[in-house]
Amino acid sequence: MKLTIRADGFEGWAERGRVRAERLARKELLEPEMTINFDSPMEMLECLTAERMRLFKAAQKRPHSVSELAVALKRDTKSVRRDVQRLERAGVLRTREAINPGHGRVKIVEPVAESFELRARF
Repeated sequence: MKLTIRADGFEGWAERGRVRAERLARKELLEPEMTINFDSPMEMLECLTAERMRLFKAAQKRPHSVSELAVALKRDTKSVRRDVQRLERAGVLRTREAINPGHGRVKIVEPVAESFELRARF
C-alpha cells in the first residue's frame, strides 16, 4: 500500500474525494492507498521534522525497537520515543508489542505503508 502525505487542506481533500467518487461511479478499480492531509505546509513541517523523517526512513528499512532506532540514529531514547509517538499520532508509523525473550516486552516500530510520497506547495 502507498502512503501519500499532503499539505493542501480541506480544499485538496474535497477535490480528491470528488475525483474518487467520479471514478467509483464509472466503476473504475481504485488502488488501495492511505492519505494523510495537513492543513498547510507549515503544519506538515512542524510534524515531519528532519529528525523525524530520518527516524521514519530507518523504520522503513526494517522494523526496529525504539532503543534500536535510538542507537542507529545516535539519539536519546526518550527523544526517539517522543518522535515515534508523534509520528504514530500523525498516522505515519505504527507500533506493536513483541516478546523480548528474558526481558519482557519490546515495542516494535514500523511504517504504516511500504512506500510514501510527500506533496506540498509553498
